[in-house]
Amino acid sequence: MILAAYIMMNLIGLIVMKVDKDRAKKHQYRVSENTLWLVAICGGAVGTTAGMQLFRHKTKHLSFKIGFPILAVAEVILLGYFLML
Repeated sequence: MILAAYIMMNLIGLIVMKVDKDRAKKHQYRVSENTLWLVAICGGAVGTTAGMQLFRHKTKHLSFKIGFPILAVAEVILLGYFLML
């Protein structure tokens, strides 16, 4: 159950980064940075980090460039801990 939720949140993180990048290209209303962080903090940091690199999005923002990968590592460690219980 935990693993399924983790995978779902990371897929959502990846999709949200793609949607925001597409909207940025079209000069449309964007996904807020708070929403991106909320998705990452709620378990989607690996997906948002992957989306950032894959879509070359938010890579110049230091808070995202450093924060998402650090959060992703923390989430993977926590996932490993909870799966071993």
